Amino acid sequence: MRATAAGSWVVLLRHGHSAWNLHDRFTGWTDIPLSGVGIDEAERAGHVLVRAGFRFDEAHVSALRRARQTALAVLAVTGPAPIESSWRLNERHYGALQGMNKKAIFTAWGEARSRAWWRGYLDPPPQVAPDDPRHPRHDPRYAGLDPALLPAGESLSDCQRRALPYWHESLLPRIAAGRRLLVVSHGNTLRALVMHLDGLTPAAMERLEIPSGVPLVYRFAPDMAVSGRKWLE
Repeated sequence: MRATAAGSWVVLLRHGHSAWNLHDRFTGWTDIPLSGVGIDEAERAGHVLVRAGFRFDEAHVSALRRARQTALAVLAVTGPAPIESSWRLNERHYGALQGMNKKAIFTAWGEARSRAWWRGYLDPPPQVAPDDPRHPRHDPRYAGLDPALLPAGESLSDCQRRALPYWHESLLPRIAAGRRLLVVSHGNTLRALVMHLDGLTPAAMERLEIPSGVPLVYRFAPDMAVSGRKWLE
């Protein structure tokens, strides 16, 4: 699958590892930078994309620095392109789980309930209070947003409802116009988007894994229906 072939396409990419990923902590909207491992993953993704013939007109990233760092490392290899960011591409907000590791979460709430929160589609985690510093209302990057839009804890379904407007209103029209897009986001946000594109059931989505630093290419027919997908290992 080469980018020079006819048709519209987009490359989706999960950001590289951060320090909190390596320590099994739930990062969510916490703005943790990439680790050295994550930078290496992003650079390798860039080389994989170059070998497959991909270049980009635009990159779209979340408001979190680990996504932007990943895009910058990829574009340093593939060639420069403007970067646009949107909070709608942010990782799922983990509510009260944010910043905790899995062992502590299991201890506090039990393994079965905890797994339903972070792998399930409909079950939101416990929300953070408005005065909790983990609430995004305290982050100046979101000061211009309607406070009612800011999550205090999201299920994957909530994350999908937040992300899909950006897909339909910003990304899909540009893909249809032939723009070559790189979209760098997060594990759960990309799971939600892949669920939509592939028509997955919630049960199938719960088994879906999005590896970090591995490009996923979607191709589209003239009517913008998905015509193919491929991981670039």
